[in-house]
Amino acid sequence: MSEIKKVVLAYSGGLDTSVILKWLRDTYQCEIVTFTADLGQGEELEPARVKALKFGIQPDNIFIDDLREEFVRDFVFPMFRANTVYEGEYLLGTSIARPLIAKRLIEIAKLTGADAISHGATGKGNDQVRFELGAYALNPNIKIIAPWREWDLLSREKLLAYAEQHGIPVEMKHKQGGSPYSMDANLLHISYEGRHLEDPAAEAEESMWRWTVSPENAPDAPEYLDIEFARGDIVALNGEKLSPAAVLTQLNALGGKHGIGRLDLVENRYVGMKSRGCYETPGGTIMLKAHRAIESITLDREVAHLKDELMPRYASMIYNGYWWSPERQTLQTLIDQTQQHVNGWVRVKLYKGNVIVVGRDSKTDSLFDPTIATFEDDQGAYDQKDAGGFIKLNALRMRIAANLKNRE
Repeated sequence: MSEIKKVVLAYSGGLDTSVILKWLRDTYQCEIVTFTADLGQGEELEPARVKALKFGIQPDNIFIDDLREEFVRDFVFPMFRANTVYEGEYLLGTSIARPLIAKRLIEIAKLTGADAISHGATGKGNDQVRFELGAYALNPNIKIIAPWREWDLLSREKLLAYAEQHGIPVEMKHKQGGSPYSMDANLLHISYEGRHLEDPAAEAEESMWRWTVSPENAPDAPEYLDIEFARGDIVALNGEKLSPAAVLTQLNALGGKHGIGRLDLVENRYVGMKSRGCYETPGGTIMLKAHRAIESITLDREVAHLKDELMPRYASMIYNGYWWSPERQTLQTLIDQTQQHVNGWVRVKLYKGNVIVVGRDSKTDSLFDPTIATFEDDQGAYDQKDAGGFIKLNALRMRIAANLKNRE
């Protein structure tokens, strides 16, 4: 008899998690609770409820939660306050969603009296790390079932055979060869992996992309967008006040229209392998460019440089599943403190895959002083003679070294 009596399963209703649901029941003889998160993936989620009911899950044990506002407000926005980019390119669209899913899994486990959680992440990927580190950080005594590390259904063919054997409905596309890519979508991005993309030399087909037009087919006329910031977060677009989720939704639509935010990347996975993926992050790409622009006039130089030095470490924390760690939370406190005066607006021009900053201002917090920066007569605001002493002081150590070398 299994010691696990009730388990909360992160459930999408797709092939993998439908097989997992049946496998959990047969293997652990336990009660199942399903949790499906709406993170803005743009798919109808009610079919997941219907499928769960068909599998015999009690209605009170089916959770379909709209987490879009919480996702952007409490996860995406804090991450972008740090201008976070992993390995120089990746905007962490998958990584930043996992700590929220882990949080909700733990909350539902507590609410329903479950003693375990389960997920469909494979033993090859990063998501198993992110889900489980988050879960243990929030409930150190939770039990975790990772079927891909326990069962022998380690190929798509075996999953299909198991589904057929146990009467699990399989969509026609799976029977006919299936979707060519493994995809993950939320309000921040959509990612594509597998099949055709497993050859890093092969260009992705144009038909793969779902959110963005190709830059070649984007409108021939640029579009201007005014973005308003308050304490480092976007609060309005073109003068319209918006909620966090609405901000990202509109930025995605505008960016996608202009072919912005495509990325083809070979990344270094936490488990030690290189993995090729393609990503669409139109709204995040605009957000990052605009945020750096407003910081350029509101942040002290050394504070900005310190943030840039800390950002790769912060990005690695998120990528590697340490969102709920004390070090990430400590660093977040520092980042958030730097954003108190990041207020103002940025104007960008969107044109054929590009986000071009064409203006920025802050009425209350700008550190830009035109009377000092001007190339015209500054009427004594800045004494250029001061630069001579500054240069000599900074050159002193190099002059000493040069003199020593000349004596050799």
